Amino acid sequence: MIGAVKNFLGRFRRSEDGSALVIEFCIFVPLLFGAFLMAVEMGFYSMRQMYLDRGLDIAVRFVRLNTNANYTHDDIKQMICDNSGWLENCETTLRLEMIRVNPRQFAQFDQAADCVDTSEPVEPVRGFALGKENEMMMLRACVKFDPVYPTSGLGHEFEKDGSGQAKLISLAAFVQEPG
Repeated sequence: MIGAVKNFLGRFRRSEDGSALVIEFCIFVPLLFGAFLMAVEMGFYSMRQMYLDRGLDIAVRFVRLNTNANYTHDDIKQMICDNSGWLENCETTLRLEMIRVNPRQFAQFDQAADCVDTSEPVEPVRGFALGKENEMMMLRACVKFDPVYPTSGLGHEFEKDGSGQAKLISLAAFVQEPG
């Protein structure tokens, strides 16, 4: 019995049938697997972006219609996190910037978004001012997240901070309604 198995394995080892497929398999399977990992990462990224946009839109609608209320950075951040659904550690990784904008002399946000970096000491909130009636406002939200596959494909290409988190940014412009 053992001799028959040894003969079969010996013939199998010396056989060259199908050797051309092995090379193609070794080349294409890693490419297909990498594309699969990138598709999964992009799907999660898109889902996070959609949830952040939704939370920001609902909070902006509420702030726009309630001009006379005195909101703080933490109040608006809590509104966004409550309405965004599925963002991990939203309360600790979300940072907001809100400025008044003169539509005739437009000055935009600083190009570098103000994001939380958990590997560095906490910094104060930059550029947060409530608007008055009929003023145009811009609100930018930046949230940090952990990529699903941080060492391969799209997860490797994200710009990451010192703690290995990537950033997600959403922007909304609105005009404060008269009270």
